[in-house]
Amino acid sequence: MKKTKIKNFFLTDTKMLILVLINVLIIFLQECGLENVIMSVVDIACTLLFVVEMITKQRHYGMRNYWRDGWNILDGVVTILSLPALLVYFMPELAGVKILVVFRALRVFKMFRAARHFPNLKKIWNGFMLALRQSAAFLLAYIVIIFVAAMFNSALFSNVAPQYFATPLDAMYAVFQMCTVEGWYEIPNAVAGNMPVVWMHCIRIYFCLILIGGGIIGMSLINSIFVDAMVADNNDDLIILLQDIKNSNDEQRRSLEEKIDNLQSEIKSLTDKKI
Repeated sequence: MKKTKIKNFFLTDTKMLILVLINVLIIFLQECGLENVIMSVVDIACTLLFVVEMITKQRHYGMRNYWRDGWNILDGVVTILSLPALLVYFMPELAGVKILVVFRALRVFKMFRAARHFPNLKKIWNGFMLALRQSAAFLLAYIVIIFVAAMFNSALFSNVAPQYFATPLDAMYAVFQMCTVEGWYEIPNAVAGNMPVVWMHCIRIYFCLILIGGGIIGMSLINSIFVDAMVADNNDDLIILLQDIKNSNDEQRRSLEEKIDNLQSEIKSLTDKKI
């Protein structure tokens, strides 16, 4: 009976989610510098409990079935990758190894397991994938345009403003930064700062066109296409209802036509008898 209760504890998502939240809070406090022995012990205990959870679920569901579930894959991979972080507690000289800190911080991703309890999660995910497919062509075209603009800007302004256009990769980031309307005026000012007045205004107009085309129009189109595709899935029930109404009306119309035909046949038959 006691074993069953312990097993049910590790198989209950709600209880394990509470444990995840406790562990995330401990990690947050430790990263803020509020570290002590109690927090270290709780962190180690949470890590070991996550390992026990993974083993328990594999024994209960079977290893193959466990690794077929997407949420279990997330939990299992994060648990395994976070194990090396325990070395810091037993070998303090490894505290400066940043990769171990990163492995420990990976446990924060376990909070995503709460998403499985969200209502209509599957419908939201299907809507997202549908929106992604419908907007993929425009997204690809948008990326190509940014790439071409970045290559062009790098060739023109790499010597004038190397902090933005030294390489095509730097230029792509600068163009994307302008398209998101984030400090967009700083880039043309840095390029046109020491140029003659005519060229200064031409360069500013050029970058304004990039802002309007890529930022205001381009990003707005991407948002509208994506949002329209996301909400389109919510109209499925309404479309089905309208189709049912249409089918019902068609059946009623056919039934009425049949009755009219039968009535006309009876009238014709009575007329022939009188004649």
